[in-house]
Parts: sequence; C-alpha cells; structure tokens
Amino acid sequence: EAQLVESGGGLVQAGGSLRLSCTGPGFSFDDYALGWFRQAPGKEREEISCISSSNDGSTSYVDSVKGRFTVSRDDAKNTAYLQMNKLKPDDTAVYYCALEDLCGRRPVSNWGLGTQVTVSS
Repeated sequence: EAQLVESGGGLVQAGGSLRLSCTGPGFSFDDYALGWFRQAPGKEREEISCISSSNDGSTSYVDSVKGRFTVSRDDAKNTAYLQMNKLKPDDTAVYYCALEDLCGRRPVSNWGLGTQVTVSS
C-alpha cells in the first residue's frame, strides 16, 4: 500500500493560519479521494475533510472545521493541501492524510507520521 507524507504543521496562536501539504512519492493520486484526518491527545482519529477525485472534486468537512478549513488538490504535483484559518486551541492534534476509494470509505493507504499542529490560546 502507498504511504503519504504530511508536512506544514507547527505552533501558531489562536486565530492564525497554517497550510498543510500531503504528497505521495512514487504513485499517482488521480483516481482516489483524499481525506484529511486528525487525532487529538486522548481521542480517536477522525476524518475532518475530504476531496473527491479530480473527476468530481467535491469536498466535505465536519462541522467543527466548516468555514475555516479548505481542502484542495493538485494532481499534477501529486499533492493535496489543507488550508486552515482561524485556528482554535481545539484544533491541536496530529494531522494525517490518506487515500480513499470514495470519501468516507476506509483508507487504502498506510498511515504516515502525520504533522503536529499546536494552537496556543
């Protein structure tokens, strides 16, 4: 199975922004949906956003990030992005990306190391 690489995390004050990137060295994203997940300390990993394959390109978000986060993809660069604005301390988590056959389905790629996002109040 493919394994993706997440980057772009860091420490930011509440109200700030970060843009996460997700790349897939050595294989193509084209035919897959791409989900963004996060896992906060002591909590289960949850899918927070997904973008369908480029044929469709539709996006979805959980309520807690809707209006603040934007997912996008650039298949030519084999990269997906998660633009995160108006960050809150509750957004503190390790963020992961994964390929899915369809949004909401079980991921078909292995979990990467993730990227840590820490939002200070």
